Amino acid sequence: MNYLRLENITKSFGLFVANDKINLTIEVGKIHGILGENGAGKTTLMNIISGVYQPDSGNIYIENKVVNITSPKTAIKLGIGMIYQHFKLVPSLTVTENIILGTNQVWNFKPLNLLQKQQEISALSQKYQLEIDPTAKVQDLPVGVQQRVEILKVLYRQATLLILDEPTAVLTPQEATTLISILRQLANQGNTIIFISHKLSEVMSLCDDVTVLRRGKVVGTVNTKNTTNQELAELMVGKEVSLNLQKSPPRLGELLLSVKNLKVADERGINVVKNVNFELREGEILGVAGVDGNGQRELADAIAGLRSIEDGKIEFNSQKSQDIKIGYIPEDRQKMGLVLQFNIGENLILKVFKHIPFVKNLLLQKQVIKNHANSVISAFDVRTNSENVQVSNLSGGNQQKVVLGRELAENPSLIIAMQPTRGLDVGATEVVHHKLLEEREKGAGILYISTELEEVMKISDRIAVIYQGEFIDILDTNTATIEEIGLLMGGGKNVS
Repeated sequence: MNYLRLENITKSFGLFVANDKINLTIEVGKIHGILGENGAGKTTLMNIISGVYQPDSGNIYIENKVVNITSPKTAIKLGIGMIYQHFKLVPSLTVTENIILGTNQVWNFKPLNLLQKQQEISALSQKYQLEIDPTAKVQDLPVGVQQRVEILKVLYRQATLLILDEPTAVLTPQEATTLISILRQLANQGNTIIFISHKLSEVMSLCDDVTVLRRGKVVGTVNTKNTTNQELAELMVGKEVSLNLQKSPPRLGELLLSVKNLKVADERGINVVKNVNFELREGEILGVAGVDGNGQRELADAIAGLRSIEDGKIEFNSQKSQDIKIGYIPEDRQKMGLVLQFNIGENLILKVFKHIPFVKNLLLQKQVIKNHANSVISAFDVRTNSENVQVSNLSGGNQQKVVLGRELAENPSLIIAMQPTRGLDVGATEVVHHKLLEEREKGAGILYISTELEEVMKISDRIAVIYQGEFIDILDTNTATIEEIGLLMGGGKNVS
């Protein structure tokens, strides 16, 4: 039986068509995956289903009845619950307070029986095997448990269709496995689930069917039993894609970077990097694996010279220290990596605009800047019509390619890649990885920091696991396992 059916859903923003006559059917009790490149229209479509946007044309059917979803409140009344990648929780409130926040019960001016609500939520968590302490403050809960709160929030509002947007992005492998088990159980109990992810292995292992979007259109819906990761990847990008990263053994050069007993504080003055020690050689990729918020950003900023250190040492090769150039790919391309109001050409010269040949007699050389931009656009496959396009108008993947092109332009000796593929589709991720491996072949040392554990394992020569600001182990990629690293990411001990 069909639960949700979309018929010719179209949505435009000015001249840009985000969703173009989308037809989609999702059956009751099924887990339906949605895949697509950056800018394919996935988020717009989910915002239409959840009432954030209204379509320009087309119809939405729930249980074969036409519905008009005019707001998120209407969506909730229709049994549709959206669980966002970035949780919508108030850290200082308890689990119970977060779950009932915004419901009519809070605003009906009757005395609120908090104990009764705690009991209700405890019973609901047991029913769905989402064990949780209803009195705990959200700020004291691990990320995986916070996600349970988000799921309970929509179930408490009696949602029967759950939409999850990149739900495993901030989870350890063990937490992701637990979540997948929970979602299967919810589907078995009659809930319908839409699962948005760029991780093909998750979609294949969890979903019954997958719909692939490309440039705002549906290009196919397949049953996961009748397809492969490779076929899905090629359907997403419209061309052949290499999912297996070909990497030669490292050719290690001289010691490039030595970090000793490093301590770094965050904006609050609290040490979030504690006694970190490691060495990085030329021609080596050292991966840093960990759940978001364990000091990765502060570590990267300190090594790049953007943040002062509290204690310890960051030492470069003494014979080459004057010649060492650093390329830094920050985790937030929009806030730290780019000037969104500038065009592509201008963003590509942010670090060198004072130097010849980009300036002459104090005047910027427009033709030189244009030629340089077109060279980078070609080399990094930036999808654009002109170097004059503002980077704010590019998709996330193409914005990242601009950052990459600028940071690698001067053949840096040290590259700090902080979440370099965050939010990127499989095609853009392939470009990033190949470019970094090319730099490794040239002799650059690369610090590759990511929460995408499988990617870290593919591209790295060694892997450091960071937990609560400390490197709790550094492992050889050839012998380390995902289970072993996942355990360390959650604060467990390596028993090998």
